Amino acid sequence: MARQWIEGDETAKEFLTRVLTERPFVPLLPPLHRIPLRAGNVVEIVGPSPSSKTRILIQAAINCILPKEWKGVNYGGLERLVMFVDLDCRFDVLSLSRSLKKRIVRANGNGVGHKLNKVDDSPSGSKDAHAEYDKELFSVSMRRFLYIRCYDSFEFLATLKTLQLQLQKEKEAHGTGVYLLMIDSIGAFYWMDRASPSIPPGSTNRRSLSLQSVSDTVVQEIQKILVVHPMLVLTTKAASLQEKFTTRDVISHSNRNTGQLSVESILDSRTIRNSANVQLYREYMPSVWQSFVSHRVFVRPSDDTKYEKQPIYLAEWLLPSLNLSDKFTINDDGSYIVP
Repeated sequence: MARQWIEGDETAKEFLTRVLTERPFVPLLPPLHRIPLRAGNVVEIVGPSPSSKTRILIQAAINCILPKEWKGVNYGGLERLVMFVDLDCRFDVLSLSRSLKKRIVRANGNGVGHKLNKVDDSPSGSKDAHAEYDKELFSVSMRRFLYIRCYDSFEFLATLKTLQLQLQKEKEAHGTGVYLLMIDSIGAFYWMDRASPSIPPGSTNRRSLSLQSVSDTVVQEIQKILVVHPMLVLTTKAASLQEKFTTRDVISHSNRNTGQLSVESILDSRTIRNSANVQLYREYMPSVWQSFVSHRVFVRPSDDTKYEKQPIYLAEWLLPSLNLSDKFTINDDGSYIVP
């Protein structure tokens, strides 16, 4: 195999076919639909609570675990595994189950699995909510959703250390690998780790982990995993909104103090450049994590009351910066752009 790889050659068509098969683009619903995402990308969904960050992950997971086609119905899924690492310890599997059933029922009713392009104003008690769904498809899809819960940074690091072995076992058992690695609330242990004392040089006390050492190890372990098991990484991060600033205001404040932007006291410089004149968030994760993230989308509640029964959210891409924002709503059977 090594000799064939060294001596062999392939056309551009063969190369693109191979790459798109090994690392296909993931079909995602709003607000993650604006940018094509694929294995190797690290996407951070940041916003205040509540802004449906976990529900966005659930809809993305359903797109991955559903098959592309089942018994003549097109569901538009990838038929791949999802690894969900819950650091917030508040994940509701019934919400995933309910959403998956809704998506199956909707696909069976429309005849097209991913035709979700308008807001569903039907009441929650409609007959569609009680329609029959394919129980076999539901069971097969749910088995592709792998769940891990961590209660502190030690458990999270232990999970990452052993994840490669677990991913290989799941690949052998299911015949396909994990394509989505989800980390819900990457900053869940931020304050506990920040309060932990730093480890003195030469110390053997493993029960003391600093915030910086935890972040360094997390990034290193995920990088190692992605080399062997290419996956799309989706993470959520809770953040508190700040008052409205302009770039000039922040620069002026910076010059009056230290001349530099402090992560703790001011705002992240990349966020400022990309989101002047809007409500910004306070960046608190260490720089090693910020540099590791390849894409970042900022979500927050909207004051729009166009749909009384469904809350509206705003989404803005900060990394890369897009000069537009989307209004979207999300419910059990999907997420939709609001005109």
